[in-house]
Order: sequence, then structure tokens, then C-alpha cells
Amino acid sequence: MKVAAIQMVSASNPDANLQTAHRLLQQAKAEGANLAVLPEYWSIMGLRDTDKIAFAEEPGNGVLQNFLKQIAQELQMAIIGGTIPLKSGDSSKIYNACLAFDRHGSQIARYDKIHLFGFINGEESYQESNTIQEGNDIVSFDSEIGKIGLGVCYDLRFPELFRNMGPCSLIVLPAAFTYTTGQAHWEILLRARAIENQCYVLASAQGGTHDSGRRTWGHSMLIDPWGKIINCLDEGEGVVSADLDVDVMQKIRTNLPALKHRRFTC
Repeated sequence: MKVAAIQMVSASNPDANLQTAHRLLQQAKAEGANLAVLPEYWSIMGLRDTDKIAFAEEPGNGVLQNFLKQIAQELQMAIIGGTIPLKSGDSSKIYNACLAFDRHGSQIARYDKIHLFGFINGEESYQESNTIQEGNDIVSFDSEIGKIGLGVCYDLRFPELFRNMGPCSLIVLPAAFTYTTGQAHWEILLRARAIENQCYVLASAQGGTHDSGRRTWGHSMLIDPWGKIINCLDEGEGVVSADLDVDVMQKIRTNLPALKHRRFTC
């Protein structure tokens, strides 16, 4: 099975982002991908944190959800739609929602980001809890290669989230890591999650300087269950694609049955 991570440098104009996402998803399909993942905030990286609230959709209906459904049908490819803003019970906050669609355009999973990023470093400051309602449910779904687990960006720092999914064949992580934190921690955390869960990790990132001046780290990548980086795109928009080999994963789990050796559960 071939999978692809879409890397974008999303703008404050959703229409332009839709066009870019469409083009890059077509490229992923042309490269033979059966599943593609868009990054966090692929549809809008606003000039202000509150900008995304204006584009929040009711669950099940809206321009962004319809786009994901239709492009999955058009390309006959499973799509994990990074994150889009969905309405919450609080008009000042949205759910940062990751939606998965099968190749027929049917929604098969929804994950609302659980861990909300907070960071202060001089003039660089982020507080997602001001505009995002945290989710509560751990989400995974079955696929032809086994269970696929969903996380978003800051979730990467919380290994217990992924442990509570049970054994997965693939962990998918759409993200918009800042340049500061990404440079320090992105790769090592991704490789750690792959190694400790003995599964593939597919990370789809924002990677460049946005309208607001914010710079994201990029480095979308696919990592194998031994922690090896199979493919990576450092910066700028593009597609990272590669094949998953479930037999390789099973061999690693047989040779080093660490998952069976666990003595404590979350």
C-alpha cells in the first residue's frame, strides 16, 4: 500500500488553499498513493488565531467537508483531511477536527484534537485553548493494512494517547509545528512514536512562511517501525509518498516483541 503526506504552506485565503490541496492530492494519486493525508490547518492559516472561527462548519455539511468527500470520490483514494474547523457548542471556539474518508467519499472517522498547544518564547506566543475546544475521544479505524490511529500536531508529545489506541499499523499525524519547536523536537518525537509502537508513522506538515509571518517547520515524512525515515520533504509544498510493507512491520514485532513485553498499561 502506498501512502502520501501532503505538505502545504497554507494562506489566509481558503479558496487558494482548496486549489493547492486539489493539485497536490492529484499529484499523490499520480504517484500511486492509495491514501493521502493533508496537514493541520490546510484550509486556512489566518492572519489571526480567531480567523478560522468564521469558516467553522456544521458537522456533516460545508464547503470543506464536501471538498474532501468529492476529491476522495474523484481520485478513488482514501483521504485523511488534516484538520478543518467544525463548530462547537461555544461560538468563540471550534473543534480542530481530523476527518477520514474512504475512496468512495464516505466519512469513516472523526478525531477532534485533544491536546491544545501552548507556548511562550519572548514575542512568539501561542495559546490554542483560546479558540479551540479540546476533544475527548481517542480515535482509530480499521483499514486494509490494519488499524490506523489519528493524532494531530501537539498530540505527538503525549505517548499515552497512542498507547491507548492498541497496536496500530500506521499512525497519522497532520501538523503545523512551529519552526522553533519543530527544529528541536519534531523528528525525534516522530521516530520515538514509531519505535515504541512498532508501526509506521506518516506525518503531514505545514512547511514555510505564512501570510501572518508565522513560520512552520515542515519536514513531512514517513517513518518505518524501526525508526528509519523512508522519505521526507524539508520545506515548501509538495508530496511525500512511499510504500508500507506490513511484512516488515510483522518481522520487527516478531524479532523484538516489545509490545508483548509490556507490564504496565495506560
